[in-house]
Amino acid sequence: MQNDNTFLGTERIGKLLFRLALPAVTAQLVNMLYNLVDRIYIGHIPETGSLALTGMGVCMPLIMLISAFAALVSMGAAPRASIRMGEGDYASAERILGNSFTLLLLVAAVLTPVFTIWRDELLLAFGATGNTIQFASEYMGIYALGTVFVQLALGLNAFITAQGYAKISMFTVLIGAACNIVLDPVFIFGFNMGVRGAALATILSQAVSAAWVLAFLFGKRTTLRIKAQNMRLHAKLILPCVALGLAPFIMQSTESVLNICFNTSLRNYGGDLAVGAMTILSSVMQFAMLPLQGLTQGAQPIISYNFGARNRSRVKQGFLLLLKCCVTYSFTLWLAVMLVPQAFAGMFTPDPALIAYSVWAMRIYMAVTLIFGVQIACQQTFIAIGNAKTSLFLACLRKLILLIPLIYILPQFFRDQAMAVYLAEPVADLIAVSVTAILFAKQFKRALAKLEA
Repeated sequence: MQNDNTFLGTERIGKLLFRLALPAVTAQLVNMLYNLVDRIYIGHIPETGSLALTGMGVCMPLIMLISAFAALVSMGAAPRASIRMGEGDYASAERILGNSFTLLLLVAAVLTPVFTIWRDELLLAFGATGNTIQFASEYMGIYALGTVFVQLALGLNAFITAQGYAKISMFTVLIGAACNIVLDPVFIFGFNMGVRGAALATILSQAVSAAWVLAFLFGKRTTLRIKAQNMRLHAKLILPCVALGLAPFIMQSTESVLNICFNTSLRNYGGDLAVGAMTILSSVMQFAMLPLQGLTQGAQPIISYNFGARNRSRVKQGFLLLLKCCVTYSFTLWLAVMLVPQAFAGMFTPDPALIAYSVWAMRIYMAVTLIFGVQIACQQTFIAIGNAKTSLFLACLRKLILLIPLIYILPQFFRDQAMAVYLAEPVADLIAVSVTAILFAKQFKRALAKLEA
C-alpha cells in the first residue's frame, strides 16, 4: 500500500494543524448549522412553533444516542488506525476500518427497530408531555428510519479525517448540510409537513453524506480502503477500539441522559417554558462543542500518528497548540454569550416570553464555558494517544459523577429550583476541568517519557 501520510510526521505543526483543523472546524460549524436549522425552522412554524420546538427538544436524547453509537465505533477505531499508520502497519489500519464498517451496520440494524417501535414510550420517559408528544413522535418516527445513514456518515467519516484527508471529510458534512438547508423549507412549509418534513429532510441529507463517504473509502483515492476480506469481525482487533471509543460514547450518550434529567426536572419546576428554554440552551452549547470537536479532529491524526512514530516533541507541540486554540475559542464564545444572549435565543424562536426566559437561563448555564477548552483539549488528547482508561474516567466524571447528581441535589438548597437546575452545569464544569488539568499534567508527562524510553 502506498504511504502518502508521512506529512503527518514531517510538516510544521502549526501549518499542519491549520491545514487539518480548518476543514474540520468548517465541517463542524456547518454540522452545527445542519443540526440547528431544523430547530430554527420548526420554532418559526405559525401558531404551534414553540410547542413543536419543545417536542423536538424531547427527541434530542434519542438523536444523541444514535450519534453516540457511531462515536463508540469510530472515535476509538480511527485513532487506533492513525497510530498503526504511524508505526508503518497499514495492513492493520485497514483491517480496523473494515471491522468498523461491519460493526456500524450491525449497530444500525439493532437501533432502528428499537427506536421505531418504542419511540413513544421513550419520549414520554424523556420529558414529553401531552402538549408535545405528538410533535416529538412525528419527528422521531421518521428520523429513526435513517439510523443506518447516520452511523455510516458519522462513523466512517472519522477514518477519512484520521488519514489526513481533511477536505474530503469536510465535504461529507458540507454536502449533507446543503441538502438539509434546501430541503427543510420545502418539506416543512412547501409540503406543509411540519416536524415530519424536518425529519425527512435530515435523513435524506444524511443518506447523501453516507453515499459520499462510501464512494471515497471504496475508491482509489484513499490510503485505507474498505475491502471485503477485512469486514469479518475479529474480537482482538475491534474490542480495543471499542474500549477506546467508550469515552466519546459516554460523553455523547450521557448528553442523552442529561437531556432526560434536565427535561424532567425543568418540567416539574418550570413547565413547558423551562423545557423549551433548555432546547435553546443545548442548541447554543453546540456553538461551543462542535467547533472544539473540529479542532480536536484536526489535531488527532497529528498527535496519534506521531505518538505511533514515537516522536515526543511533535506530540507535545501538537497538544500545546491544540490547547491554545481550544481555550481561545471557548473564551470568545463565552464572552459573546454573556454580552448578547438575546441574539442567540432569538435565532430559535420569535416568542418574547421564551426569549426572555432563555436569556436569563443562558447566563447561568454557560457561566464557566470560558475554561471548557481545557477539558476538551486534554480529554481528546488522552484518546489520541490511546489512553482509554483515563479518557473513560474523565467522560464519566463530568456528567455521571457530577452533573446528573447536581441536577437533583442543588434544587433542594435554592428557592428558585429551576435556576438551581441550570446552575448544575457550571458547577460540574468547574470541578471537572480542574480534575482533568491535574490528571493530564501528570499522565501526559509520563506518556512522553515512555516515548523517549
